Amino acid sequence: MNEIFNIISSFPVNQAPLKGSVSWESPSNIALVKYWGKYGVQLPKNASISMCLSKAYTITSIQYKYTRSAPKRSFLFEGKPTEKFAQRIWKYLDSLTSIYPFLQQLDLHIESENSFPHSAGIASSASSMSALALCLVDMERQLFGHLQNQVDFLKKASHIARLGSGSAARSVFGGYSIWGENKTIDLESDNRYALDFNSTIHPFFQGIQDAILIVDENEKAVSSSLGHSLMNNHPFANNRLSQANNHISAITKALQEADKESFIKIVEAEAMSLHALMMSSEPWFILIKPQTISIIEQIRKYRQETGKFITFTLDAGPNVHLLYHKDDELEIKHFIKHKLQAYCSQQKILFDGMGSGPKKTN
Repeated sequence: MNEIFNIISSFPVNQAPLKGSVSWESPSNIALVKYWGKYGVQLPKNASISMCLSKAYTITSIQYKYTRSAPKRSFLFEGKPTEKFAQRIWKYLDSLTSIYPFLQQLDLHIESENSFPHSAGIASSASSMSALALCLVDMERQLFGHLQNQVDFLKKASHIARLGSGSAARSVFGGYSIWGENKTIDLESDNRYALDFNSTIHPFFQGIQDAILIVDENEKAVSSSLGHSLMNNHPFANNRLSQANNHISAITKALQEADKESFIKIVEAEAMSLHALMMSSEPWFILIKPQTISIIEQIRKYRQETGKFITFTLDAGPNVHLLYHKDDELEIKHFIKHKLQAYCSQQKILFDGMGSGPKKTN
């Protein structure tokens, strides 16, 4: 555990020449119980639980070389210089120099690419920041010999990822993961990093698929960071924390016992509560669209008529994540094609499902 929060030393003045490279693929995730509101340095006001995706991921590689002069940095996103993303990466790396001072002694060339369109309504910061964090922690392991224990390696990666994007803390684990302290679950949960939550999951919930219905491909009018900050003086903040804590306790039990009805109730309540909090903030804002509501109504109608396991959740945006079981894939895809696709921007849908987590790619 001590290695997770160790501050790594700089290289000595007489450091011999060194260079190397690391590369990781890391998935996005979809939160089932949402984290909305934070304090301190990217610490959550409530615990959250998510399912990692399989086909929606970021691949990031770092080439590094020791230098005695001012370090050089370059960044390419999908093969091209992208100043907006580069500035975020450099700001993040600069924020880590108290943990990783050796970064100031390395020339860095970073390349990153997504398996999905950046504007597709998938949490790209979760996949991109977790992939970058995994590379950095792998560099620590290569250069200093730390974190040989895989459990500690992933905890450190989750901790470092969290400092770049809160939801990225959950993306270093496959399947389900929990981030944030919650005393009602049988897990030593922590606000500083996420934990794997798969050992007691019922087999039914290991077969969940996610069809991402793209309602709007445009960049959100209000960032998640601003949305989080508006929870600081939100009139319903305390009620939300109580609700989230109760939902974490209930959904973990539902996942363990294959309680489908409770799972649906909690996941949909979380989606609607998230957007209700946005609409009751000061100032208020709305991210869902009329098509979002139409899709939700069609999903509820289909479930009532067929009895199928089908539900939805929403991120901080208008696009709908339709969750269903792989055993019903043919019927659900038929329903999507004939009832939901018309509501999607350019009829765009991304079909994904539960993933196994990050992979080292070099």
